[in-house]
Amino acid sequence: MANQPMSLGTACVQGGYTPANGEPRQIPIIQSTTFKYDSSDDMGKLFDLEASGYFYSRLQNPTCDHVAAKLAQLEGGTAAMLTSSGQAANFFALFNICNAGDHIVSSSSIYGGTFNLIAVTMAKMGITATFVSPDATDEELDAAFQPNTKAVFGETIANPALTVLDIERFAAAAHRHGVPLIVDNTFATPINCRPIEWGADIVTHSTTKYMDGHGGTVGGAIIDGGKFDWMAHADKFPGLTTPDESYHGITYAERFGKEGAFITKATAQLMRDFGCTQSPINAYMINLGLESLHVRMARHCENGQAVAEFLASHPKIAYVDYCGLPGNAYHALAQKYLPNGSCGVVSFGVKGGRDAAKAFMGYLKTAAIETHVADARTCCLHPASSTHRQMNDEQLAAAGVKPDLVRMSCGLEDKADLIADIAQALDKI
Repeated sequence: MANQPMSLGTACVQGGYTPANGEPRQIPIIQSTTFKYDSSDDMGKLFDLEASGYFYSRLQNPTCDHVAAKLAQLEGGTAAMLTSSGQAANFFALFNICNAGDHIVSSSSIYGGTFNLIAVTMAKMGITATFVSPDATDEELDAAFQPNTKAVFGETIANPALTVLDIERFAAAAHRHGVPLIVDNTFATPINCRPIEWGADIVTHSTTKYMDGHGGTVGGAIIDGGKFDWMAHADKFPGLTTPDESYHGITYAERFGKEGAFITKATAQLMRDFGCTQSPINAYMINLGLESLHVRMARHCENGQAVAEFLASHPKIAYVDYCGLPGNAYHALAQKYLPNGSCGVVSFGVKGGRDAAKAFMGYLKTAAIETHVADARTCCLHPASSTHRQMNDEQLAAAGVKPDLVRMSCGLEDKADLIADIAQALDKI
């Protein structure tokens, strides 16, 4: 899954799959659970990871692998895998290196579902976490680490607070303590930010969002940067650096090196045991979205910027969170990590609080109320009563989610129509 020397836009269209003479021009959908072999010995080599190939689509499938290869190319990674959802991707990325008794350092400003995954569900598995502000000082970051810390986690652009992670600084802290930085790059996409270039080790995505872009397919992905030296920290990561007796005694870091150990283990162990598989037809649909990602992201950002500027000047709006605005607290970081634009998502508060925010959304006509984001169609959500409703007020504040916050995902419509819809809705409250 090595990178090819081509631009991001060309990689969106051409990456991951090169047909040979007479082969299908589009990625073929290999909609088969199993694959035939002439002998048991041939199949045995696959089970021993001594040969490459396919035997059961729960672990690997050619269609999914072509799309994973494209994502590795786009993110500048060395290997990648698809999962059934973004949540599965984040869980696999963390659980691949964490065992019961281990610890995670995470930004507090992350998607509510991921917060719940780390703070509640993984805690039931004996994996604890310390949440730190994305604005934490280096001293505060270092203080969050424990001897059993195995990973640092954050989001390039947090959902829905839209804080921007200082990737270099969080990567430096992770590496000072001998652990990898895992970054969820869903909102920025590799078109607007490539976290591996800034020191991140593992990148995850909910491909359900901008990568699909049409609200048609749920999916996730994990991309390994191939730079973290697992053997240099062998005592911290025994799952990668000691023999796996559940898989014929393979030591992943020795057999597959820095470039392939992480994804191979996640496939051979976690996908085998949890089965969070992406179907070939879903992978095919995500690839259709990827082919226009570089074109669509520019329009999403243009619309997001226009809506943010309109809201910032409106008397019924309490605040606007969008890093493209010069007065935003994360504007400088955005200029560093996201110089070509961030995303089409704008978060803002409606004067009058929670009730006013709900009333405003009810008057919208073009924008629909949905538990979704990063779609071709504009949609909006009141996170405090939906995606983040499992959090108490203190946790909401830590995640940057105020009770009056509305998250609007600007689609691909004409920006003048979006602004007109927002204006008429605000006029009615």
